[in-house]
Amino acid sequence: MTVESTAARSASTAPTRRSGTGGKGATKGTGQGAAKGAGKGAGKKAAPAEAAPAEPAGTGSPATTSRKAAKSSTRTTGTTTRGARGQARKPRRSGQGGPDAADGPQLVQLLTPEGERVQHPDYDVDLTPEQLRGLYRDMVLTRRFDAEATALQRQGELGLWASLLGQEAAQIGSGRALRPDDYVFPTYREHGVAWTRDVDPTLLLGMFRGVNNGGWDPNSNNFHLYTIVIGSQVLHATGYAMGVQKDGADSAVIAYFGDGASSQGDVAEAFTFAAVYNAPVVFFCQNNQWAISEPTERQSRVPIYQRAQGFGFPGVRVDGNDVLACLAVTRAAAERARSGEGPMLIEAFTYRMGAHTTSDDPTRYRSDEERAEWEAKDPIKRLRSYLEREKLADADYFAAIEGESDEMGVRVREAIRTMPDPDSMAIFENVYADGHALVDEERAQYAGYLASFADSSEEGR
Repeated sequence: MTVESTAARSASTAPTRRSGTGGKGATKGTGQGAAKGAGKGAGKKAAPAEAAPAEPAGTGSPATTSRKAAKSSTRTTGTTTRGARGQARKPRRSGQGGPDAADGPQLVQLLTPEGERVQHPDYDVDLTPEQLRGLYRDMVLTRRFDAEATALQRQGELGLWASLLGQEAAQIGSGRALRPDDYVFPTYREHGVAWTRDVDPTLLLGMFRGVNNGGWDPNSNNFHLYTIVIGSQVLHATGYAMGVQKDGADSAVIAYFGDGASSQGDVAEAFTFAAVYNAPVVFFCQNNQWAISEPTERQSRVPIYQRAQGFGFPGVRVDGNDVLACLAVTRAAAERARSGEGPMLIEAFTYRMGAHTTSDDPTRYRSDEERAEWEAKDPIKRLRSYLEREKLADADYFAAIEGESDEMGVRVREAIRTMPDPDSMAIFENVYADGHALVDEERAQYAGYLASFADSSEEGR
C-alpha cells in the first residue's frame, strides 16, 4: 500500500553523523541510525542489504502514486483498512506479516535463528570468546531467576510478577552495551537489564512482595526504580538526559518501553523534547508483539522504529532475539548520544513468550502456533548453537552454567523465606507528605475490616 512504500522511501533520510565527530557509531546515511563499520570477522555470511525496497518502474511522482492508490481495490480510512464493499477488516495477527513483519529488509541481525554469524553493512561487534560466553551466562541465569519468580508468585509468595521470558537477548544485549556512568530508566519487566547493572535479583522480589520501598538505591547502579505507569519513564529519561546535557557529562541515558507504551502521549512528548533539545537519550522499545491482549497491528500502521523520522531523529529495527545485534545497535546509539548527535529510537523486534503478568492468560487471545513459531527463534538456543558451532564452549561449560543456575534457584527461594509478610496498612503510607483526612478515614475503615476477621475467628472458638 502507499503508506508502506512512502515509509520505506523515507527510510534513507535519517540524519548523518557530522564530519569530524568520529567514533564507532558513525551513521552512514542508511536510515538505520548510528553504526559501526562492517568488515570484521572473516568468513561471515553477508546479511541482506538494508536499502529501502525499490519503487516499481513507472511509479513516478507522489501524485502518480496517489492516483494509483486511489484505483486500488482497498482504501484506508483513519486507522481501519476497508475492503471494496466498505467492510472493516480485522487487523493482522502477530506473526502474519504486514508492516511489522520481522523478515523485512530493515531488520538488523548478526546471528541467525540457527546460530550462524552474518555480517551487517552498518553494525558489528568484536567480542572475545569470554565475552560471548558471558552473554550466554547472563541470559541463562536471568531466565532461571524469572522462572523462579513466576513459580513463587503462583505459590503466593509474590503479589504479581511480569515475566521477561523470550526477551532475554534484547535486555542482556542492550544492557551490556552501556557504560557504568550511563543511566537507565526501566519499565517493570527489565529484570535482565537490572542484572547487567548489578542489581541484586532478590531486591526485585522484595518489591513485588510489597515489603520494600522500591527495592534499591538508583544512584548505586544508575538504574532507576521500576515504573508501573505506562510510558511515564520515557519522559523522565528525556528530562534526565537534558540535565546530563546541561552538565556537560559524557554519558548517555536509555529509556525502556514496550509497543503498548508507544501509544501513550508521554512517549510522543518525550520524543518531541528529545529531538528539539538534541538530548543524549536512547529510546529502546521492546516490541514483544502484544500489549496485554492487543496486537501491535492495533498500535501502529507503520513499523514503530519509523515513527522516529517524524520527530526528526533516526530509528532502527533490530532482531530482538539476537543478543549480538542488540548489543551492537545499542552501543552505537549510546555512542551517538554521548557525541552530541541526539536521540535515537531502537525497536527490538521480539516476542513475549509468557503472560503479560501472572494475572494474565495469553491462551485466550493468541494461538499455540504463533508461540511455536517464536520458540524456534529462542535467543538462548541461538547463542548456544553459535558457541558450539565455533567451538567456543564445550559440554563442561554448559553443565557448569546449569549448575550455577540451580544455585541461583536455591538462593532465590531462601531469600523469600527470610522476607516478612507485607504490612496491609502500609498502603496508606507515603501518599501525602502531611497526611490527609480522606486517607485517615480510609485507613480507619480498612483497619475495621481487618479486625472483623479476627472477631469472626474468636466467635468460632
